[in-house]
Amino acid sequence: MPDIATYELVDQIAVLTMNDGKANAFSPDMIATVNDLLDQAESEAKAVVLTGRDGIYSGGFDLRVIRGDDPQAAVDMRLGGTRLMMRLYGLPLPLVIAASGHAIALGAFCLLTGDYRIGTAGDFRIGLNETSIGMGLPPFGLMLARERLSKRYLSRATMAATMFSSDEAKDAGFLDDVVPKEDLRQTALDVAASYIALDGPAYASVKQGLRGDSIAAVLDGLEA
Repeated sequence: MPDIATYELVDQIAVLTMNDGKANAFSPDMIATVNDLLDQAESEAKAVVLTGRDGIYSGGFDLRVIRGDDPQAAVDMRLGGTRLMMRLYGLPLPLVIAASGHAIALGAFCLLTGDYRIGTAGDFRIGLNETSIGMGLPPFGLMLARERLSKRYLSRATMAATMFSSDEAKDAGFLDDVVPKEDLRQTALDVAASYIALDGPAYASVKQGLRGDSIAAVLDGLEA
């Protein structure tokens, strides 16, 4: 079975690429693999770029597990996905996300965990579709939406399940920049390199000060 996510070290930048050949769903295997690659990155890199395959960043949780005949597996996947999102949001290394295409549901929440998010120009859909398929937003998702999305778009993005183009997603707060497909990787590497020039411990301390309480509240809620 080919790797569903790969690791490359480029000038002290860990490039993590999700590619399951399909929707890059955050399945139990994808969650575990990304966690393992983050362990490696934290041991040898000074910044992280997280991206997907051409045309798709992530379609969210694996619906086959959610709708499957093992309720505990679905619960475990949701818990694992929540912890992964909180790990990304609080990652002590700078995290640049290169959204290589569609980002829906948990894929869109994942964008909100990045320190800098770069989208691919094109006919892509980015957003939170949960209420359109009969699902609410989990506490971690509500927190990320409140903290990262523009208040002008918050109700549309969450309650109304609006899907945005790449340019609209930038205005809404899912992305910080949008570039042509051929420029995505190099732009992400350039941004990551600019973060490496900062003082690493100071950067991690400020991130913890900004996000630590929110992350702790989410994780404490899981334990409760």
